[in-house]
Amino acid sequence: MMRAAALSGFGPPEVLRETDVEEPHAGSGQVRVRVRAAGVLPFDVRVRGGWTPPFIKREFPLVLGNEFAGVVDETGEGVTSFTAGEEVLGYGVLGGYAEYVVVPAEQLVRKPAAMPWEVAAGFSGNGQGAHMALSTTGVHEGDTVLVNAAAGGFGTFSVQLALAWGAGTVIGTASERNHDHLRALGAVPVTYGEGLVERVRAVAPDGVDAALDAAGPEALRASVELVKDRDRVVTMVATEEAAELGLRDVGGARSAERLAELVELYERGKVTVHLREVYPLERAADAHRDVESGHGRGKVVLSIA
Repeated sequence: MMRAAALSGFGPPEVLRETDVEEPHAGSGQVRVRVRAAGVLPFDVRVRGGWTPPFIKREFPLVLGNEFAGVVDETGEGVTSFTAGEEVLGYGVLGGYAEYVVVPAEQLVRKPAAMPWEVAAGFSGNGQGAHMALSTTGVHEGDTVLVNAAAGGFGTFSVQLALAWGAGTVIGTASERNHDHLRALGAVPVTYGEGLVERVRAVAPDGVDAALDAAGPEALRASVELVKDRDRVVTMVATEEAAELGLRDVGGARSAERLAELVELYERGKVTVHLREVYPLERAADAHRDVESGHGRGKVVLSIA
């Protein structure tokens, strides 16, 4: 048996509790990782609330968590790319909020020795999401890019990645208490809410070339008004409104190649994970409350040392 934060049913954060579950083992082509830390994503929060895409079985106890970092503990038949004792970070769909997780070997990359466990744990989800979103919109040298909800985990990574890829200006929307955080990242902060279009135009008189939305319908509509080419506007949250507006879906899929590219940018000092809070495994419910509050800056992570 192993410790895990698992759902006893769908519902509010209280349904997520520390419990003992069966310990998994690596099968053919798989790697078992002794988890040191796991990231907490809005995806996890949605599943806890009852949203279950077809690739998730509605069986309890259900262990959440689809990004993690730890030490290779066991390798299955045919795995030659990793050996026991190597430090890795990776991704899956479920299972990360636990002492052990099993994933296909191709969903792992090696962790840089100097990368802290908590940073590594929160790297894959927001990093790969930002990579896919910015790849969909395209980022060209000198572009002006708008990131809505720029102070959160996804937004913070997106700001850094857009600048690393050559954006000339990144405008980030956030509450005023997070403006210093955005300035430190290299973004121009703008307060969200009524009048957003006018405030953005005031700081970008030559227009906005591309926009990412992680705030919701209001910010998405403002983005469409600000960006000339609708193919360069994407959302991570307001999918129904995006369909009504005729916008593109975020393209691509998570991959070790994408993750390795981001890790290389980390090693060059171009991107990192800014931690909001690190919670112990037994406080996973509090971590979910933090994420769904929608007002914090940076990334929420669980420690499973």
